[in-house]
Amino acid sequence: MRVVIAGAGSVGRSIATELLASGHQVTLIDRQPSAMRVASVAEADWLLADACELSSLEQADVASCDVVVAATGDDKVNLVVSFLAKTEFGVPRTVARVNNPKNEWMFDDAWGVDVAVSTPRIMTAMVEEAVAIGDLVKIFTFHQSGAEILEVTLPVDSPMVGRLVGQVEWPRDTVLAAIVRGARPIAPSVDDALEAGDELLIVAGSDADVAGLHELLATPRAAT
Repeated sequence: MRVVIAGAGSVGRSIATELLASGHQVTLIDRQPSAMRVASVAEADWLLADACELSSLEQADVASCDVVVAATGDDKVNLVVSFLAKTEFGVPRTVARVNNPKNEWMFDDAWGVDVAVSTPRIMTAMVEEAVAIGDLVKIFTFHQSGAEILEVTLPVDSPMVGRLVGQVEWPRDTVLAAIVRGARPIAPSVDDALEAGDELLIVAGSDADVAGLHELLATPRAAT
C-alpha cells in the first residue's frame, strides 16, 4: 500500500514509522524546512512542499496512492488536503487528524474525509476506560456508518457475572464483539460465562438501543 502523509511533525513521523514497519510505502510532505528530519524516518520519501497546493500533491504523485493522511497540527490544512486528495485526485481513502474537537463536525465526506481521528476525544475515552468500572464507555465511532465501539468492565457485583453469553438478551442493534479477560481476548460463544473483571467490547449500530444497553449493564445500587 502506498500512503502519502501531509505533516511531518511527531504525529506524521510516528504514523510513517509504523506503516513502514508493516511493509508499506510512505511519502512525507511538509512545508517547514525544520520538519525535514529525514534521518528519523530514512526509509520514507520526503518532500518539502505545501500540501495545500495542487502542484505539491502532483509532485508527490498522490493520484497513485491508496491513502492520504492529513496529520498536520492545523485543522484547516487537514481539511483542504483531504478535499483536494478526494476531489482532484480520486484517492480511495483519506484519514484526517482533528486537533480541536469543536471542529469535528466539519470532518465529513463533504470535505473529502473518510476517517476523522480526534486525538483529544481518543485520549478522553482512554482515560474514562482506565478509571471506569461498571460504566459504559465509548471508545471509537466509525465515521461513515456512525456505529460505535463501547466498553464496559464488569464489577464483582454486576448482575451479568455468571451469566452465559447466550442467555443475555442484547438490546437492538448491539453485538458483543469480544471479551478481554486479563490479557487474553476471547471471541464470545453462547456457552461462555461472564466473569467479574471481564472487559466487554460491544459494537452498537447508529440506531442501537444504547439506553437499553445501559439498563442491561447497570449494577443495582445497594439499599441504604
